[in-house]
Amino acid sequence: MRRGIAASALVASFALAATACGGSGSDSSDKASGPVTITWWDTSNATNEAPTYKALVKEFEAANKNIKVKYVNVPFDQAQNKFDTAAGSKGAPDVLRSEVGWTPAFAKKSYLLPLDGTAALTDQAKFQPSLIEQAKYEGKTYGVPFVTDTLALVYNKALYKKAGITDAPKTWADLKKDAATIKAKTGVDGYWGSTQAYYAQSFLYGEGTNTVDAAGKKITVNSPEAKKAYGTWLGLFSGKGLHKADTTADAYAHIQDAFVNGKVASIIQGPWEITNFYKGSAFSDKANLGIATVPAGSTGKAGAPTGGHNLSVYAGSDKAHQDASLKFVNFMTSAKSQATIALKNSTLPTRGDAYTDEVKANPGIAGYQGVLPAAQPRPALPEYGSLWGPLDTELPKIAGGKESLDKGLSNAELAISKLVPDFSK
Repeated sequence: MRRGIAASALVASFALAATACGGSGSDSSDKASGPVTITWWDTSNATNEAPTYKALVKEFEAANKNIKVKYVNVPFDQAQNKFDTAAGSKGAPDVLRSEVGWTPAFAKKSYLLPLDGTAALTDQAKFQPSLIEQAKYEGKTYGVPFVTDTLALVYNKALYKKAGITDAPKTWADLKKDAATIKAKTGVDGYWGSTQAYYAQSFLYGEGTNTVDAAGKKITVNSPEAKKAYGTWLGLFSGKGLHKADTTADAYAHIQDAFVNGKVASIIQGPWEITNFYKGSAFSDKANLGIATVPAGSTGKAGAPTGGHNLSVYAGSDKAHQDASLKFVNFMTSAKSQATIALKNSTLPTRGDAYTDEVKANPGIAGYQGVLPAAQPRPALPEYGSLWGPLDTELPKIAGGKESLDKGLSNAELAISKLVPDFSK
């Protein structure tokens, strides 16, 4: 998904590198007698989420007069490459909001500080165990879970009720049947699926498989189980009440807009869109938003990938910067901070004690909390996040009828074999 950086973007990346005081120690305030200044690269949405984080930074600084935090918002789609470049040149930020898939990849390169036994993880037992496991690489923990997410079937309760359907579909077969009923009774499509690999992952879980078998070091994206999973996925783009595949660059926006405005009854989506759901005409009444576990496959299994972000500390910083960073990470991931973030940004906390009564009063957060138990943690494979890239190339071709399922999965298998060359097919 990443493309060549234009000249203007290169200038921006150099500017960002210059702000990363962790490795350089060049900030004018970093003097023995003065406060330590740490740099935090936040990769959240600059408009909807960043203001909450900026306010928390000020709260932290007020309570810790000897630490200053230089806040830098880095666009999510640029952050992985920028950090990789900056860390390789010993100029990375002291703290990174690291997507869960990046954490083991950066740990493998020795860019991140192990956090076990440090001030950052004093409350480790409070966090969801699977999220801690997902932040590990070779037995050590390299990130503190900051926000988490997973996918759910979100649906328009009013349209389902109008169609005479009282419960969310439990299987993909049920979904297909319900979509036809909704179309017949309301005139609105019952379901609109995505061609993105991340959204198709649930179909693999439903057949008891994955893109790869990390433990067995085997590529399974072209296995019989995977073919069955993607066959089910493909079958949900055609039929009564099933919206055809959108393979345009703006597909995500098209699907989201249709759902929030009542033009389609259900989609698969994550909690990062909770705030935007409520802005749509269909959900001015928040109670109209239904949230259910993604439907199960033929094995009876249902699940969706676990996403989210960790806070990680740069291993190249000096001790003073690392100590300040560990303290900052502990503050930002505390129950109080996570509850604040959840209330302001409608994101899911990673620790149980942050789900206060006030937080759970948000029906979107409460709904997604209910589907979290079905979320599947990613394997501790540094390359795992990159494996969706080949599928993001092939799946739109398959869904758009430009390539057969067999051909597309064979192509994806070949591309994935180059990313994990020690895996068998």
